[in-house]
Amino acid sequence: MGIRDIVEGKREWRAHMARVKSLPSDYQIVYQEMQKYFFKVGPVELADGSLLSGVVDFFEEGVADGKGVMELIGDDVAAFCDDLIKDSPTYADIYQAAAREATPRTK
Repeated sequence: MGIRDIVEGKREWRAHMARVKSLPSDYQIVYQEMQKYFFKVGPVELADGSLLSGVVDFFEEGVADGKGVMELIGDDVAAFCDDLIKDSPTYADIYQAAAREATPRTK
């Protein structure tokens, strides 16, 4: 990864966070909780940026439709997050699979 890639990545992240900050405060709070959850769980698609950008897109549509954030996602933020990544492998899944393959099997 070159310096240009790093700079471009920072620009994209700042633009993303500017979109988050333009949301109403209740949406921002839920976004921050979702972000913490995803960083802890570690879905693979988090690295390409599409997951969090998709959340912001979804939230912006909800704001435009005049809906509250809890009306969009329900009462359980973690359950909503889990549903978003249910078909996506996590880094924990990858590490566990690698550990299973590396462990010699005994008879």
